[in-house]
Amino acid sequence: MNGKLPLVTVIISCYNHEPYIEESIKSVLAQDYPHLELLVIDDGSSDDSVARIRPLAEAHGFDFHVQPNQGLTKTYNEALARARGSLIVFFGSDDVMLPGRITAQVAYLAEHPRTGVVGGNSEFIDSNGHPLPDDRQNQRDVGSQCLGFDDIFIPRKSLVPQIVTQMFRKSVLDEAGGFNPDIRLEDLYIQFKITRAGHTIDRMPMLLARYRMHPSNSYKNTRMMIESFLATYADYADHPAYEKVRARLLNSWFLKAAGKDRALARELLAQIPLRRWNLKTLRGLLRIARGGLS
Repeated sequence: MNGKLPLVTVIISCYNHEPYIEESIKSVLAQDYPHLELLVIDDGSSDDSVARIRPLAEAHGFDFHVQPNQGLTKTYNEALARARGSLIVFFGSDDVMLPGRITAQVAYLAEHPRTGVVGGNSEFIDSNGHPLPDDRQNQRDVGSQCLGFDDIFIPRKSLVPQIVTQMFRKSVLDEAGGFNPDIRLEDLYIQFKITRAGHTIDRMPMLLARYRMHPSNSYKNTRMMIESFLATYADYADHPAYEKVRARLLNSWFLKAAGKDRALARELLAQIPLRRWNLKTLRGLLRIARGGLS
């Protein structure tokens, strides 16, 4: 990299992550990149997260803001408005950033000026920080990728890098208009907006973060996930593959819900046109039949 190094802003929004927030912040502070701005927001935690964060803020001088709970997407938008960096990282308050990550991504974006976002690989860990078994590590050993809109929307390539590994050019976030506060699942929404505008999301075949899986992860909220997905996809109902993609998603969620939330399963089944039924639909119906229609 030649010339002046760009400022990178790392944004951490914390909500009731007292057991993990210190490790998350320290992993950012330990990065070897010299031109870093850290914004930490506590979004109305009811545990002792603030008490864990405040001494770190006083010792290291990063920007720390405490607010009533308003949700992740609104918090991100407000933090973006304050961010001074030309490159942005949204980092989970329960995750761990690996050494050298920021330096490697800044170098990648400098070498690939047409890339809007660069991510990488992540290792899944449990609540105690232990790696999950190999059969639950689908983001750890993925090769290089350059993903456009159809690659994500249909999808037709491998997994999109997790947002916890992604570095954004602030210009593409501004072009996308930031996050939609009405959609709680922030990553898919912003990825669609950015790639639909013609930018790519690239993957470096490098391990950049450890993603912590525990009972309070947002992906555990099935109904919220489904509503966010459907609302995000609905913005692109003019896409030729929209009906097919939507039906495939509904069939997958129907099968998952059939064994544990039959009321939700019935709601999903009602949204699947008969012509879009597939093997997953039939397997879901079998699960419901075996469990009774209570």
